[in-house]
Amino acid sequence: MDAHVLGSGEEAQIALPYREMLSLVERLHRLMLDVVKDEFERMRIVEINPVQALLLFNIGPHEVTAGELKTRGYYQGSNVSYNLKKLVDLGYMHHERSAVDRRSVRVRLTDKGRDIHDALSGLFDRHAGQLQRREIVTPLGMEDAAHLLRRLERFWTEQIRYIY
Repeated sequence: MDAHVLGSGEEAQIALPYREMLSLVERLHRLMLDVVKDEFERMRIVEINPVQALLLFNIGPHEVTAGELKTRGYYQGSNVSYNLKKLVDLGYMHHERSAVDRRSVRVRLTDKGRDIHDALSGLFDRHAGQLQRREIVTPLGMEDAAHLLRRLERFWTEQIRYIY
């Protein structure tokens, strides 16, 4: 990479690590989906995919609208309606139209959906324990990483909304 593309001075010092982090975030997301897929194969859960499972996990005990799924960051993607319909049809979610706004549909987990949520919660708790036992990361290191990612999320949100 030439300096002109990366900028100069401090900007260039952060550009390469930033690009590496972007690649890591993308790869980590794909790996997380593979981890969920692997766990579900072991549990012989084949009727939903990892994206749908994470949607159930992120909704958890909440009741939300389809629009809130995106605005709260529970779900990213253009096929949210497809996944919600499939999860309702398979009995993982309840849905009902709002009495106030008939266009709005509220969704919440069924017992079957809560079982998926609990399975993923257990998986992630086991991973957290393994990370700590194997000294891969400390609780403080994990907090620092989460803090950095939240700041990055805010920055990207500002970029989308054109707030500089």
